[in-house]
Formats: sequence, C-alpha cells, structure tokens
Amino acid sequence: MSSSGNSGGGDDDSVGKLLANRYLKGEQLGEGTYGIVYKAIDTKTGNTVAIKRIRIGEKKEGVNFTALREIKLLKELKDPNIIELIECFPYKDNLHLVFEFMETDLEAVIKARHLVLSPADVKSYTQMMLKGLAFCHKKWVLHRDMKPNNLLIDANGQLKLGDFGLARLFGSPGRNYTHQVFARWYRAPELLFGSKQYGSAVDIWAAGCIFAELLTRRAFAMGSSDIDQLGKIFAALGTPKPSQWPDMTYLPDYVEYQYVAAPPLRTLFPSVSDDALDLLSRMLTYDPKARITAQQALEHRYFSSLPAPTKPSELPRPRRKVDAGNNKIPDLNLQDGPVVLSPPRKVRRVIAHEGMEGIMHRADKADEHPSGTRHTDDMSVQSSRIPMSIDVGAVFGTRHTPRPTLNSADKSHLKRKLDMDPDFGCAE
Repeated sequence: MSSSGNSGGGDDDSVGKLLANRYLKGEQLGEGTYGIVYKAIDTKTGNTVAIKRIRIGEKKEGVNFTALREIKLLKELKDPNIIELIECFPYKDNLHLVFEFMETDLEAVIKARHLVLSPADVKSYTQMMLKGLAFCHKKWVLHRDMKPNNLLIDANGQLKLGDFGLARLFGSPGRNYTHQVFARWYRAPELLFGSKQYGSAVDIWAAGCIFAELLTRRAFAMGSSDIDQLGKIFAALGTPKPSQWPDMTYLPDYVEYQYVAAPPLRTLFPSVSDDALDLLSRMLTYDPKARITAQQALEHRYFSSLPAPTKPSELPRPRRKVDAGNNKIPDLNLQDGPVVLSPPRKVRRVIAHEGMEGIMHRADKADEHPSGTRHTDDMSVQSSRIPMSIDVGAVFGTRHTPRPTLNSADKSHLKRKLDMDPDFGCAE
C-alpha cells in the first residue's frame, strides 16, 4: 500500500495526481454509503482493478473513520481469502482505495437461478468463507458485516472477504462495542438482545446463516425488525431455554418470548447431509460461548467427507453484473439495505400454538433479500422477484404458498368502517 503526503499539501497533490493518472477509469461498479466503486485499468501493469472513491470532506471533518479503519486493517490482513488493498492515495478532495478486481459476489451466485449448486460447490464456498474468517480471528479482527454480497469472487473462482468498514480489533477484556452491526438477517441473537460485549462468535453466526442460504438458495431468517428477527430465529430453531444459554436473561434488551419447541433441523433442510446439518447446528448455537469457532469448523468432518470441495476454478459463476442485461432488476440500489414487498407492519409475537407452519407462513409479505451495507434498519418499498417467506413447503417446491383471504366477518366489519368513515384506510 502506498503512503502519500508526509511532507506537505503540495507534495500530496503531486503524488496523488501521479497515481491518479496511472489508472484509466472505466464504468461504475457500485455505490455504497461511503463511496463509489469504479472499474479501472492499471496502465503500469495492465491489470484490471477496482477503485473506491471516498470524499474526504472539509478539513475540519477529515477522512471518515470507516475508510481509515478499512485501510488500517486491510494493510495487516494478507490472505488468499481476503480482498487485497493494493494502495491508496488522495486526489481532488477524494481518497482513492485501489483493490484487486473481483468479478462477482456470493449473493449473485445464490440468486442466479440458472446455476445449479452441487453439495461439493456449497462445501467449497463455505470452506473458503471460513478460511477467511479464521485468518481474521487469528489476527484478532472481527469482520462484523458478513453477508453474501460482501463475499467477493474473482476470475479464478476464489472467494474473498470484502468490505472491512465495520471491522474492529477485539480481545480487550470488558471492552464495549456497538450491537448495531451486520445486516439484520445475519445478526446473532446476542446482538439482537443488545449485547455490547462480544467476540468472534458473532461472525460465526452470520457465516452459519450464509451456509444455510447456500443450502436452500434463500435467506435463513428474514425479520422486519430486531424483535421480529428473533421471532423468526426462534420459530426455526426453537426458543432458547436458560439451560441452553445461561447469560441470555442478563442481556440489555432481553425480552421473554413464549416458548416454541425446536423442530428437527431436518424439516428445514430435508436433502442435506448429516455432516452438513451437524456443522450448521454448531454454527447456529444460541450460546456464543458454546458456538463453534472458524478453525474448529474447518476441522469438522463435513469438509473431510465425500464429496470433496469443488476446486475454485471449476465452481459455477453467474455472468458479471455489468453484463447481466435484462436480468437486472431496474432501479434497485443494491447498497440500500433490505427491501420489502409490502409496507412495514406490526410485529406479532411468536406464540406456541401456531406451530411451525403458521409461524413460517406469517413471514410472507415481509422483506426481500438484504443486499445493503449499513442502513439495515431503513425499510424500502421496492419490489423484488423473490417472495419473502420461510415456508418450508414453498422453498422445496412441495406446495404453493396460499394467498391470504378475508372471512365474512372481516368483510362485514370493513364495509361498516368504510360506510361510516370515507377516509378510512387512506392514511399513509
């Protein structure tokens, strides 16, 4: 990584201009909360790179801490499964971060319905993800933003962890961190309950959710709020008992949920091997102290059993996003966070008598896949092609999800309200 500007503003501008002229900027690849990413050609080497342009702002503001944190950590994290920061330089009130170019990401792989992911393919992607996490944790770094579109894939099929803007060093005893990290669908239960002291287990929970998403080609639990997210998790895995998670009741935002018995995990993943289910259950363990580590996960029998993981160069990959053509959803900003199929609704409490089918069916009409970065609590009303549901029958094609209907009593009540109040139902 280049370090520019230790001897004055004039030198900074000269060095920045020299480096800027080295790169031939191409099309825009994406736009996030903190900058715009462009494709570029390094005229010195001929290699394709990705340049993230971040506005520095006024002198009193300086460079935002997210950019500085990403630069600092990526300078130390050199691993085949972590994206490489080639250099950074200031130019025209912007900070430019030059990364190796990545053709696609895991979210695009999951959403590409024309691709068939074999068990060996899923195993390969999961193994590379865990290798990147294991290296981060070995260096005492939490990623804190694990999700499919932050797992980037290069031209050789190699998966690499990207976007370290929320990453932090960990390990100091008693140190508090914010619990508002990760996209909500990948947020561990301890974070949803407001825990401010946590470690590498939060990354493992998110990795477990991504593993489950690879197995089913849809998000594991899709809540519209933190409370709803916990409800979706408890519906799928059962409400935790104090014996399973002793520290749960002491967390800052703990609320008691009505008990729901844990259904067999096999009902959610009927065609998955026993070894894969065992690893998944260990990654999605409620008590973070008992949750498997990244290194332990890599040593799990799932990765040593047949079939062997597919070689990265042989993995199926979708067309590059810039070539997706008509398959691209119009006007969908993939950096804005989860999108929903309907306006936000009141969150209903998870209750025991509904059973798994009723609870999962109630997840219909909620949000679509979260592709954004940090604004995970801002709901969008843009539509998507993938219906929001955790209905097991719908996932595996055994039946269609029924449309909700009004009974006669509801119709009569609604008619009376309309007759008495012409403006009823017209408010935003």
